[in-house]
Amino acid sequence: MTEKILARVSGQAFVRAGQEIEARPDFVISYDFPGYTDVFFREAREEFGVEKVDNPERYVLFIDHMVPAATPKEEELHKITRAWGAAQGVPVHERRGIGHQVSAELGYATPGAFVVHFDGHVSQLGAFGTFAFGARKGVLEAYVSPTMAMTVPPTVKIIITGALQPGVMARDVFHHLVRVMGPSSCAFKVVEVAGPVIDAMSIEGRQTLCGQAMFLGANTMLIAPDERTLAYTQSRSKLDLPPVYPDADAHYERVVTVDVSDLEPIVVIPPSPANTRNLRDHVGLEVHSGYLGSCASGRLEDLRIAAQVLRGRQVKPGFQLHVVPTSQAIMAQAAREGLLETLVEAGAFVSSPTCDYCYGRIATMADKQRAVSTGTLNTPGRMGSVNSEIYICNAAVVAASAIEGQIADPRPYLLSQQP
Repeated sequence: MTEKILARVSGQAFVRAGQEIEARPDFVISYDFPGYTDVFFREAREEFGVEKVDNPERYVLFIDHMVPAATPKEEELHKITRAWGAAQGVPVHERRGIGHQVSAELGYATPGAFVVHFDGHVSQLGAFGTFAFGARKGVLEAYVSPTMAMTVPPTVKIIITGALQPGVMARDVFHHLVRVMGPSSCAFKVVEVAGPVIDAMSIEGRQTLCGQAMFLGANTMLIAPDERTLAYTQSRSKLDLPPVYPDADAHYERVVTVDVSDLEPIVVIPPSPANTRNLRDHVGLEVHSGYLGSCASGRLEDLRIAAQVLRGRQVKPGFQLHVVPTSQAIMAQAAREGLLETLVEAGAFVSSPTCDYCYGRIATMADKQRAVSTGTLNTPGRMGSVNSEIYICNAAVVAASAIEGQIADPRPYLLSQQP
């Protein structure tokens, strides 16, 4: 899939892994963040003499960090972003939610498209058959030139077989891949995932899976579009492109099959996203806060399962449960379904979409506190004190742990809610 997409955007009939190319991104996505977009804007003008970007419709900006602004300096950054977008004719989307999710809602997740960002979690657009990768500060090249120099990466194919047990979610599947394959197993490669588990997985679950590709060391992750994908993208896509599929005889660097039939809920223990463990081995560990949100989770299926666990129950006194839907559209639908009502009545603190909980700007932890989180990272200091701890898990685990004030298995709660 990657070779087909990169061949199109480099104007070639075909390309192969290891080949050096000049590729023209279909879309350049960024969120404003100090040291990134403000620097891109300034250096493009002052160092490269670029006053106008090439085809402004290829660019889009999101204001999803430092929302709402807490200091004049933060608001000044937002003003810079708004002004640059207005001057360039580039859309700036503000307070609509986390950009990686809103990108999909707005149609930038076009099957067969090539997307770049400086944030690697843009890989979640691969759930729609989009080649999307984070080039860090290399994205500056996309602001000053129509094309980017890059090397075509090799592809690893992962076939996921079996069927998921109740209480096991896409988060568990991904972190299990890290456990069995290793955190550097796909370094500087692309991962294609396929198989019956992917076929049965929701679009939201696929976004969760693809969005974590960097923790396998991968550049990005892709899933071939199916009817579910095309139903989502058909009325949204910004470009009219034919979907891209791998050929039956496609050459992969290697093909790995992972059976998840016996997979249980997992927990990723600090201080590294590589530390995948079975949840049952950590049940009972005291935790003080919970975060359900981020670009990795916080979608409707996460809110639904959390509400299922919490319905008719209460968050333990003193425990801080923060629920942050990934976008305003998701939040509105959760309200229509009564999910927010259930969560609030259980004692959750529900906030409008923002990235700020994930990287510790708000709801920070003090020394020796522990959190269960659906955020993206569990490195020291990510959510406050460097002496606090983050245990990554799925949304159901966060909800069950909020009830008990300790890491808890959600399956008994889920079973008790069944008719």
